[in-house]
Amino acid sequence: MQLYKSRDFGEYFQDTFAFIKQNGKHLFKHFFIINGIFLLILMVIGYFFSKFYTDVIFGGLLNGNSTGLDEYINQNSGVFIVLILVFIFVGLLAAVISYSYVPIYLKLYNENAGKNFTATDIINTYKANIGKLFIFLLCGIAVAIPVTIGAGILFFILAITIIGILAMPMVIGAISLMYQGTLMEYLDGKRGIWESFGYSWKMMTSKFWAVIGCVGLFYLMSYIAQQVIAFIPYIFGMVNLFTELETNTDPEPMAIQKTMTVMLLAIFLLTFLVSSILNVIVQLNQGVVYYSLKEDNENINTKSDIDLIGSSE
Repeated sequence: MQLYKSRDFGEYFQDTFAFIKQNGKHLFKHFFIINGIFLLILMVIGYFFSKFYTDVIFGGLLNGNSTGLDEYINQNSGVFIVLILVFIFVGLLAAVISYSYVPIYLKLYNENAGKNFTATDIINTYKANIGKLFIFLLCGIAVAIPVTIGAGILFFILAITIIGILAMPMVIGAISLMYQGTLMEYLDGKRGIWESFGYSWKMMTSKFWAVIGCVGLFYLMSYIAQQVIAFIPYIFGMVNLFTELETNTDPEPMAIQKTMTVMLLAIFLLTFLVSSILNVIVQLNQGVVYYSLKEDNENINTKSDIDLIGSSE
């Protein structure tokens, strides 16, 4: 599939799903190869947090012990602090690697005219751009401060009306697309980080409503899908819990606690896995939008076609 191609609103959707149909297996296979170890670590840490929540907080309420949380933290303060620090470090590292996966994948896809590259090529590209990823992270955090303030004010204004609430995904889409476009432009190597931020915004404004509408809808669809899928183990867990209460007039607190633990872990693991996959799809859509806007602004594919015609004469 040609990435550099001028598209309209409908083609942003069509080409995103067409790319998944043609290259989805290759895309997600390498995503889990690259990100698998970090996802597993985060899932393990999430397991301990979920177990902590059910064992200490929920278990304490069942046993009438409201001071269980304070006692647990006092007794295990060292482990608790280390766990939080590990979670923050691994989470931040995993977020950078995961977030930059689609831009790097599409960069290699374009350079190789298809999916003719391996996980080793992706890892080597990560290594070659580790400095840029670190700079993007720091500058992205700096830009996020005024952007968050502005978005917060805008969200407050939009929350007043129902139509405004429906427009909130477009705000999220605009911010996300600006960041994604910046990283892709920065990895392209022709512009510095601040120039990439400016150029990303310039490209967005050329088809502003079409692109943020598309990205916003993808975010909305992703959010709804995550909530629906996460609700499935919740329903099974609640049915099991009520069945336990009906069949046993004097249920054991440990049995209820066990049911809640299984339910929360199932929700966490399923949501985590699904959200990882959906995030790749959302970012892929932003990548399709980026390459389309890039073509509209620079006519890269058009120039290549003209050069090929000239060389054949």
